[in-house]
Amino acid sequence: MKSWRPGRDRRAVRHPGPSGLPRPAEVRRVVVVGGGIAGLAAAVALAERGVAVELVERRAQFGGRVRSWPVGDGRTMSRGFHAFFRQYYTLRALLRRADPELSALRPVTDYPLRAVFDDGTELSDSFAAIPRTPPWSILGFVATSPSFPIRALAGVDVPAALRLVSTDFPRTFTEFDGCSAADFLDRLGFPDTARHLALEVFARSFFADPREFSAGELVAMFHSYFTGSAEGLLFDVPVDDYDTVLWAPLADHLVRLGARLHPGVSVTGIELGAGDSVVHTDTGSLPCDAVVLATDPATTRELVAGLRRTPAGSEPDAAWQDWRQRIAGLRSAPPFAVHRLWLADRVSGERPAFLGTSGFGPLDNISVLERFEDTARSWAERTGGSVVELHAYAVDRTYAEGGLRADLREQLDRVYPELRGVATVAEEWLVADDCGLVGTEPWAERPGVVTPDPRLVLAGDTLRCDWPVALMERAAVTGFQAANRLLAGWQVAGHDLWTVPLRGLLPASRRPGSQPSVRSA
Repeated sequence: MKSWRPGRDRRAVRHPGPSGLPRPAEVRRVVVVGGGIAGLAAAVALAERGVAVELVERRAQFGGRVRSWPVGDGRTMSRGFHAFFRQYYTLRALLRRADPELSALRPVTDYPLRAVFDDGTELSDSFAAIPRTPPWSILGFVATSPSFPIRALAGVDVPAALRLVSTDFPRTFTEFDGCSAADFLDRLGFPDTARHLALEVFARSFFADPREFSAGELVAMFHSYFTGSAEGLLFDVPVDDYDTVLWAPLADHLVRLGARLHPGVSVTGIELGAGDSVVHTDTGSLPCDAVVLATDPATTRELVAGLRRTPAGSEPDAAWQDWRQRIAGLRSAPPFAVHRLWLADRVSGERPAFLGTSGFGPLDNISVLERFEDTARSWAERTGGSVVELHAYAVDRTYAEGGLRADLREQLDRVYPELRGVATVAEEWLVADDCGLVGTEPWAERPGVVTPDPRLVLAGDTLRCDWPVALMERAAVTGFQAANRLLAGWQVAGHDLWTVPLRGLLPASRRPGSQPSVRSA
């Protein structure tokens, strides 16, 4: 009998959880602050081991940056399109708690990209026909992609390009300290067409300017999605709005496990006590044995800055003081914008459900929601229109809202000319800047799940993680890791986790202190 795997990749890696008792020997209480993916993962992992969980979320809905909410007339809004890739093993395992067959997800058959260049040239790329298993995925891309003509290979910096396939995590993260994604892309020497279509899109998916985004994280993403995993670049999307099909069912699962949920409640302070610790909220106080802090960077900075430890009046030790300084240094990525339009006419039937774009002003992708979301489909069928979502990553902080909205619509009409002049029946506009920025600072100095105080752990997609996971998957992974850390301290069995392979196709250099040639001065 073949060994079980979480997907099709035979090289997927199992990371065993801590061993121990099936449940705590005495009652243990944990407050999880933040009901996004990281907080939900931590809450589920703890509640399944018999821990008394209080989950506090300031929004009315769970899901964090992947939440959705009603806006009237049967319509819903969210913070933008999210792709549920097949290599998101931990996130998908979390969703299976409430939906064992993952019936709430449906596949998107392609991941097309379209770019326009300064000379007016336009190119489109697709990943549907490319083999999923490396190295055939790489060879297939180079052989068939119009953005990477064979003649362009002569200009590629081979040693730099080999860094994409000679990875060894977590060491690879450290080797790119001080190097930005833009630095690395410049050094690669890939043609501009391939750079825009196949590489820069990864950096921008972090809502980051490639000049500020870590090259190590870029390489990790390239490894996870393309060169190191046999799951491929295709993905699934929810069949309806996030709250209805993903997070509300998972919240119900938590209630069945005995967890207490507090949506619409804000945390105002945290005290780590010699006896009980306490999480203070705007509706009361929650005593506990430990706290999982799973919030966005700004909220984490604020709560840690005001956090009190007993005995009262004691000076923080050196490790704690250093850690608080590193938390204070957490940065947020530039703002992103989401413009959802309910249009009076249909998008052409030949258009894909999702299109990534480059060179179309601030527009980074277009989603035609009725192609995969049931609520949007019902509206489109009832009215004869379309529901279209426009996404702009890494928006300049000096943007003027009116100008940005007009520019996004102008670019939509440019990409899909059939929509030029089509009336807007309804629209929703959102700008937020609460995503974390994974910059070029030393990887080892970034805060991780563990803190100097065993009563407090962190979770979230901005944290340092030893494995090549990112975005929603990193949120889910760190949520389980935070729970495992607390469970291990109580001698309780934790949860096994799976990732894509940690090593690339080629062996990484083993020279002590070796650094990639792309390291910036």
